[in-house]
Amino acid sequence: MDYFLSEQQKEIRSLARQIAEERILPVRAELDEKEEFPWEIMKNLADSDMFRIFVPEAYEGLGGGCLDLCLAIEELSRVCSGIALCYAATSLGTVPIVLFGSEEQKKKYLPDIAAGKRLTAFALTEASAGSDAGAIKTTAEKMNDGYLLNGTKQFISNGGDAEIYTVMALTDKSRGARGASAIIVEKGTPGFTFGKKEKKMGIRASSTRELVFKDCLVPKENLIGKEGMGFIYTLKVFDQSRPGIGAQALGIAQGALDTAVDYARTRIQFGHPIFALPVVQNKLAEMAIQVEAARALTYATARAIDGGAKDVTEASAMVKVFASDVAMKVTVEAVQILGGAGYMRDYPVEKMMRDAKITQIYEGTNEVLRETIALELRKRKGRRD
Repeated sequence: MDYFLSEQQKEIRSLARQIAEERILPVRAELDEKEEFPWEIMKNLADSDMFRIFVPEAYEGLGGGCLDLCLAIEELSRVCSGIALCYAATSLGTVPIVLFGSEEQKKKYLPDIAAGKRLTAFALTEASAGSDAGAIKTTAEKMNDGYLLNGTKQFISNGGDAEIYTVMALTDKSRGARGASAIIVEKGTPGFTFGKKEKKMGIRASSTRELVFKDCLVPKENLIGKEGMGFIYTLKVFDQSRPGIGAQALGIAQGALDTAVDYARTRIQFGHPIFALPVVQNKLAEMAIQVEAARALTYATARAIDGGAKDVTEASAMVKVFASDVAMKVTVEAVQILGGAGYMRDYPVEKMMRDAKITQIYEGTNEVLRETIALELRKRKGRRD
């Protein structure tokens, strides 16, 4: 379908596809097997100005919107969503600074992020605070010269490799979630260390680590926005970032569909390509329908965000839920179409199936987001125009 992309959006999509095919494709299996962070690919993306997409022009970025970013993430994820996540996680860590940071914070951090010199990460999840994000226990005690952080964050994408962390911590424990604040913490700050690198089912090229804060003192200037607004900021950040998860899932699904179609054309059984079998045709047709529906919902929601839509919580949740479910369905079917070959690491679909699973889990499990959607439906009065 023609989604009437602008010339800049077409250029972003084309460039991301070129990087994916020329730089990522030759190394994706090796990096996945070794669980190695793709520093060379990050440098390629930086040299191609891809990190500038999600940074405003005033801070040396391109000022691209949500759809621009989704296009880049989708194309990278078609080849390797683990590598794409290293890029997307930096956009997630940057959003709070762009939306709520002070002018001084933006001038200090955003130009380096735009140039790809410093990766970022978003730190919310803890051992007791996953879907229940309001249950965080990490504290940030206000001192005369800043905030003293203590606690541990878990399962943080880009953990250990990022240089800049947007951390959610309690500045007022008595208020629960209403006492959470967003604070910037730089790698190398005394008292800030990392736990072990997690060994994951999928997205293995990306790094996932614990963040450990023990009497970590950060300057008071590192507070993002106002004290007690961290949880509200988080919800607004996820409203904007969940289409990116949808784009990641969409890219995985499209890559699996492409592989399945190519295989079905060349795999000969009973004297004919298996593409001639009605059962295979039906599977591929259904896969294609699901992928295109996910793309339409993702792009439409991203455009709504770019157009200044005030309330996108429901739509963003729908994108993430639908596209991630599609990614799982399509990758499972791709493995089935490839048969025994699909189960082997020589073909990419087993990796795509492993990678797809996380899209149903992070940035809000699909079960929790269905509750979010239901709550939004309950609030709605009458029919929408």
